[in-house]
Amino acid sequence: MANELTIPLLPCPSIDETASFYEMLGFEITYRQTRPNPHVAVRREDINLHFFGMDGYDPAQSYSTCLVIVPDTGELFEAFAAGMRSVHGKLLVSGIPRMTRPRLRNDRYTGFTVVDPGGNWIRINQAATEPEARTKLAKAMENAARQADARGDERQGLKILEGALKRATGDEPELAAAREFRDELVERIEGS
Repeated sequence: MANELTIPLLPCPSIDETASFYEMLGFEITYRQTRPNPHVAVRREDINLHFFGMDGYDPAQSYSTCLVIVPDTGELFEAFAAGMRSVHGKLLVSGIPRMTRPRLRNDRYTGFTVVDPGGNWIRINQAATEPEARTKLAKAMENAARQADARGDERQGLKILEGALKRATGDEPELAAAREFRDELVERIEGS
């Protein structure tokens, strides 16, 4: 077979709150049903996500996730960030909802994660395979991002990054980005 289409159906406590969140990111509502079962579908170009309302659902306990592969994570991140800033005046980096930043690694951006109001982790990754990190600091940034951005363990990510920054020689090309990431992790920990 060819041309199959798979669309995740993710839980949320409120389809209204979820729909508003995704509209802020530039999605359009393509379907909405309140009875007998709450259901909302959103689309942005070829990205389709569906959500079902669940009474008593706790977003902080969510294990729901999906992976979205795109040609350019930087372009999509900037569009999502602009929508978030227009509504909230800033990029939400802690709590629920939030969004991680793509990290510059070897002249290419890594993926990023959107955690929506339902606690669903929408992981945005680039279609191309990323090159290996070239410096010890770049490797530490990858490991910190894996812990903090992919697993949600900001404290472990910060521990990895702080250790690497202590050992940094000062001439690493990613030194400024590593410090910025460290500051963001501190903010995320303090904001949670």
